[in-house]
Amino acid sequence: MKIQRALISVSDKTGLLDFAKGLADFGVEIISTGGTAKALQKAGVPVVEISAFTGSPEILDGRVKTLHPKVHGGLLYLRENAEHTATAQEHGIAPIDLVVVNLYPFEETIAKEGVTLAEAIENIDIGGPSMIRSASKNYQSVTVVTDPADYDDVLAEMKEEDGATSAKLRERLAVKAFATTSSYDRAITNYLGSKETGAHYSLDLPLEQRLRYGENPHQKAELYGSFGDYFEKLQGKELSYNNILDITAATQLIAEFAKPTVAILKHTNPCGVATDADLKAAWDKAFATDKQAPFGGIIIANRPVDAALAKAISEIFSEVIIAPDFDAEARAVLQKKKNLRLMRLLRLPETDRRDFRAVLGGLLVQDGDSAGIEELEHKVVSARPPSKSELEAMEFGWKVVKHVKSNAIVYASADRTLGIGAGQMSRVDSSRIAVWKAKEAGLSLKGSAVCSDAFFPFPDGLIAAAEAGATAAIQPGGSVRDEEVIKAANEHGVAMVFTGIRHFRH
Repeated sequence: MKIQRALISVSDKTGLLDFAKGLADFGVEIISTGGTAKALQKAGVPVVEISAFTGSPEILDGRVKTLHPKVHGGLLYLRENAEHTATAQEHGIAPIDLVVVNLYPFEETIAKEGVTLAEAIENIDIGGPSMIRSASKNYQSVTVVTDPADYDDVLAEMKEEDGATSAKLRERLAVKAFATTSSYDRAITNYLGSKETGAHYSLDLPLEQRLRYGENPHQKAELYGSFGDYFEKLQGKELSYNNILDITAATQLIAEFAKPTVAILKHTNPCGVATDADLKAAWDKAFATDKQAPFGGIIIANRPVDAALAKAISEIFSEVIIAPDFDAEARAVLQKKKNLRLMRLLRLPETDRRDFRAVLGGLLVQDGDSAGIEELEHKVVSARPPSKSELEAMEFGWKVVKHVKSNAIVYASADRTLGIGAGQMSRVDSSRIAVWKAKEAGLSLKGSAVCSDAFFPFPDGLIAAAEAGATAAIQPGGSVRDEEVIKAANEHGVAMVFTGIRHFRH
């Protein structure tokens, strides 16, 4: 289908001038609107303004300009249908062979702090989606472009096909165009729905990768969305479903720490975390927490990996190593393990992200758990205030316990984990496991801080921690027996802080 007439109306003018000049070189007549027309005219590209083409002025502050039979008739009439052609000629409707449209920046508008409902509504595009849908419906005859990234493909094909485009390209672009309007409408629905009752919530995620299988080999699985925006795979086997879950958990954990930190995870649970100016020393402390669980685990660092750290890590079997970068010597060491997956961390997760969980018949949606705590010394409930080192230990452990499956108990010092108990039905059992793990690792809990993701329902958990060596405790508080727990803390000389924030992780 040779392109003889194009309608261009874009908000994002990236690459527009070169594309329009390329069309003009093919002798394509260009119709345009508002700011797009002015930009093209300023660049010396011949343009027919939309009001001249339709014979009707733009009205209602530009709200109505392309909603006209000469526009939609020119896009929708079937070229091979004699009756359609006769009708078009009778009404003076000229064919439009190419539509280039990208939409008002609705999502960018609502992302701005303090945006009003009126501003959001004014950035709901009407004419653009209408033209996109008309052109896409008639893709057998009309080429529709909604993404500047496709400009070069269109011009390249026109060059090869003497000004025409292929049915294959038109179909691909039409599918992309329908996805664009679908995503746009979904963003509007989610925004307006949340203003009142949250009556609707939708997701539109592109297929990123078909996975070999799911959690188990008999389960099929796919990855949708933009996982690749956060990571670059440098080497190793294809990522598995479970790898992706672990990588996500590891990245959310490491985002808690500003100091140089190394974390080791297994089945999304931390089994060792430590900070140190020397990243290799941080690894040694993290690994010392539990030298059995890391086998086949995930390792993440928030600083580039050097040769010393790479050599230490390579002594055990790991599934994935994640870091902002790996120096040349580290790459040389780790490349010897061909199946080991190396992931470059491109960006940390957004603090305002939303979390999703599939349930029977629906989807649970919640804000990400980004709650932090400040000024712990103002939240002391025990008779004895914590020392500086105890406060630092509580702060460190609290960052970790947030990422441990409930019931969660973490024993920590100011720069490392000492014992972790995860996912038990009883909080006392989690505490016992954490103590047992520390003993297995040969680590003393004397002077440590015990961190609990939810309140101690009875004094027994706090007493057990004190007997294990903890001298400080951090927990949300809120139990009907808080006074009994505080009394037990005082009797055992434990400094205790109530955060008022719970960190269940199911």
